Amino acid sequence: MRRRKAKKIAILPDPKFNDQVVTKFVNNLMLDGKKSLAFRLFYDAIEIVDKKIEETEGLDVWRKALENVTPAVEVRSRRVGGATFQIPTPVREDRKASLAMKWLIGYARKRNEKTMSQRLASEIIAASKEEGAAFKKKEDTMRMAEANKAFSHFRF
Repeated sequence: MRRRKAKKIAILPDPKFNDQVVTKFVNNLMLDGKKSLAFRLFYDAIEIVDKKIEETEGLDVWRKALENVTPAVEVRSRRVGGATFQIPTPVREDRKASLAMKWLIGYARKRNEKTMSQRLASEIIAASKEEGAAFKKKEDTMRMAEANKAFSHFRF
């Protein structure tokens, strides 16, 4: 057990949109400490989304995509009497956002487009329309939690 609770590090808002959530997303997107490259990838992806979807702003589409990918419950493994059960548990607020970002970025990296900004833009557009791999991951997680609802009394 920890002695005391870990301090939350204050995250500065990004320079273009002045939003802390964007900075968190870029921090997850970043590889090998290359933050300026990650910012450029994100801004290029938002511009691509802007061009493809004219009726709404790119950042709003990204926010909708994050909202659509955010899970409400997840399953956690717990050993009870020699058997391992998948127990559905509600997700904490900060973990919800973190999971959504990681799923969106992870499945964007696995796409087949030419550049990372194009991959990210496609995944954002797909997630905002409630389709794509990241949204499917959320649906699978929800389905798994629903299937194991009978074991929810083992929750700790």
